[in-house]
Amino acid sequence: MIEKYEFSGEDFKVMVQFESWKIGFLRYSERFSEFKQLERHLETDEAFALLSGEATLYTENERVTMEKCKLYNIPKGAWHHITVSQDATVMVVENSSTNKGNTEKKSV
Repeated sequence: MIEKYEFSGEDFKVMVQFESWKIGFLRYSERFSEFKQLERHLETDEAFALLSGEATLYTENERVTMEKCKLYNIPKGAWHHITVSQDATVMVVENSSTNKGNTEKKSV
């Protein structure tokens, strides 16, 4: 049986979760419109793939304009943020235990 998921809203939504991983779609919202804050996940990597539109990944020392259909991995403990265009969709893959309790944030 094939399951199909679609998300046309704003912000981030987990689409499927299985055992130790989850996949979600990230779309434009106020928090992804500007580079104002960094976050880091203390227990897991986080991977991003640009599907449509434009997106930029930031770390403390880098700024990378994402290319479609390429995978970008942020290692656990690395400060990062993403900004996206209003028409963007980014697939996010991370450990299912990633949550506010093991994520830190700071202003830039």
